[in-house]
Amino acid sequence: MLKGLIFDLDGVLTDSAKFHLAAWNDLAKELGIRLTNEQLNSLRGISRMDSLDLILQYGHQTNEYTEQQKKQFAAAKNEKFLQQVDTMTPKDILPGIPQLLADAQEANLKMCIASASKNAPKILHKLKIASKFAGIVDAATVNKGKPDPEIYQKAQQLLHLKASEVISFEDAAAGVAAIKAAGQFAVGIGDRTVLKEADYLVASTKDLQLDKIVAAYINS
Repeated sequence: MLKGLIFDLDGVLTDSAKFHLAAWNDLAKELGIRLTNEQLNSLRGISRMDSLDLILQYGHQTNEYTEQQKKQFAAAKNEKFLQQVDTMTPKDILPGIPQLLADAQEANLKMCIASASKNAPKILHKLKIASKFAGIVDAATVNKGKPDPEIYQKAQQLLHLKASEVISFEDAAAGVAAIKAAGQFAVGIGDRTVLKEADYLVASTKDLQLDKIVAAYINS
């Protein structure tokens, strides 16, 4: 029986992912690394330090910096990102999401956030939807990033629910893999070829309809 919904944040509830990718791209250029669109998009849904490690790998600079230097790079990237977050308003909530959240509340479904972003609380506050969620998994307590299932397992525990009682939403392949590894029903938002492991797929958030998603979950 469905009792809860778990959401990634960037690219699912709001397009803050574009701010992340722009900030990472700027940092890469400063390090003399030119990222392809495919490489840049591979950073979606993974943690800050994992993203930096991937960028350095793409630029063949994996062993050129100390951990302290890498932390400084990540902090500089985050500062640029936060400057963009400060401009966010409820208008930045993606299409279809307000209705989905309203329908979920009406159905008495518990909801929480499973995001690799340590800035999730601030973003939800800027979007004025923080009160709709029972909680947010603290990214600082997650030892393994997506596609490891840890963050979705923690979200499930936060809601005091079983894997079979939740539906989780993602826009990144690593996120969908994490959901499936956690034994949960995965809703993918985006490209079918990228998110082919999802149990239910829509092209964009405006196509999310709770009744159709629940029907697919019941029949899975």
